[in-house]
Amino acid sequence: MSSARLTLDQLRARVADGSVDTVVLAMTDMQGRLQGKRLAADYFLSDVVDHAAEGCGYLLAVDIDMNTVDGYENSSWETGYGDFVMVPDLATLRMIPWHPGTAMVQCDITQHDGSPISVSPRQILRRQLDRLAARGWQAYVGTELEFIVFKDSYEAAWDKDYAKLTPVNQYNVDYSLLGTARIEPLLRRLRNEMAGAGLTVESAKGECNLGQHEIAFKYDTALTACDDHSVYKTGAKEIASQENVSLTFMAKYNEREGNSCHIHLSLRDAAGAPVMAGEGPGGFSKVMEHFLAGQLACLADFALLLAPTVNSYKRYVPGSFAPTAIAWGRDNRTCALRVVGHGHSLRFENRVPGGDVNPYLAVAALIAAGLHGVEQELELEPEFTGNAYASDAPRVPATLRDAVELFERSEVAAEAFGKDVVRHYTHAGRTELTAFEAAVTDWERRRGFERL
Repeated sequence: MSSARLTLDQLRARVADGSVDTVVLAMTDMQGRLQGKRLAADYFLSDVVDHAAEGCGYLLAVDIDMNTVDGYENSSWETGYGDFVMVPDLATLRMIPWHPGTAMVQCDITQHDGSPISVSPRQILRRQLDRLAARGWQAYVGTELEFIVFKDSYEAAWDKDYAKLTPVNQYNVDYSLLGTARIEPLLRRLRNEMAGAGLTVESAKGECNLGQHEIAFKYDTALTACDDHSVYKTGAKEIASQENVSLTFMAKYNEREGNSCHIHLSLRDAAGAPVMAGEGPGGFSKVMEHFLAGQLACLADFALLLAPTVNSYKRYVPGSFAPTAIAWGRDNRTCALRVVGHGHSLRFENRVPGGDVNPYLAVAALIAAGLHGVEQELELEPEFTGNAYASDAPRVPATLRDAVELFERSEVAAEAFGKDVVRHYTHAGRTELTAFEAAVTDWERRRGFERL
């Protein structure tokens, strides 16, 4: 175990010697954000380890602005907005280097009787992982988050209404060493302090939009990869704030290239052998063929779990490296599903999610889609070669409204996730749509203030 990942005994020792005084108790909400409490480390050890803690159930029933929203079954004014239980998963104990004397533990969310809350993102993923485990399989996942960095602090960006911000790069710095050197002090902190939190850093590179960058981390087991994703996304914002700059993971900040979150997934058996590699065409196993066919069959139905906001769908522009066609290809970045690697490294990449994705929901969707393909023994269509943007392949849903309606009607979603989960996240999607439709945008003011 790295020094960043802690056992309970190691935490006790650090609390005793004074090097740790705070434990962050964190859960991931519907929007993929870390929520929770900062606890005195002594109190965490004496009370929370054995007896857990509580938090308001509205954390799984609010919108992005933390407004209480009517219509959720699990938490509402009618139910009194009672508490749920935050049960620490001690396997997630880690140091948080960007906050002195601080460790973090991530939680599962349960009822007071210990039963899991089915609509919790971590529980939704656990259910799909259990389905894989029943077949003797384990999923390995890597998520690739892009972000845009601005010279403005978060407070200054707020005061400017997030308009006319100054990006840290003034031109396209994709793969540019000069461009990344421009903000290497920030990138270095992000790399080193994420390593100090137990993530395995691979690289940092520039991207296409002005001020856009990506830090890549090594793949891991699915639950760990999603936990790490949540820690990184929160930690990156906190470190940026400490450096008096800001960064955004929103899917589409402006009309240039959006922030993607490509997700890579592979399977191994109990002995660690690759499940997707085989003797079939392209080095595929039958499992790989069925699993990939399931991705194609379910992508539109599950788009809500991959692209959860109105803004998500603005990425899907032909020729933008964000996909519009539901097709698969070998190392073909015009397709929604890109197959890469061979043998032990054979995997597929889903290119639909943006930086606003909740990783637990997205990975759960990928696993559920794959298992649908395996259970139904779906045949894999031939790989697409060429420019999928110009193809007649089925399209990625164009709007959040389309995605909500597809998810709500999907028999596969109801069977895989449960009707309660489908109702919960359909309601979340409609809440997002209602908020958007009530907003008066800058575009409307610029267009109509004088000329209409």
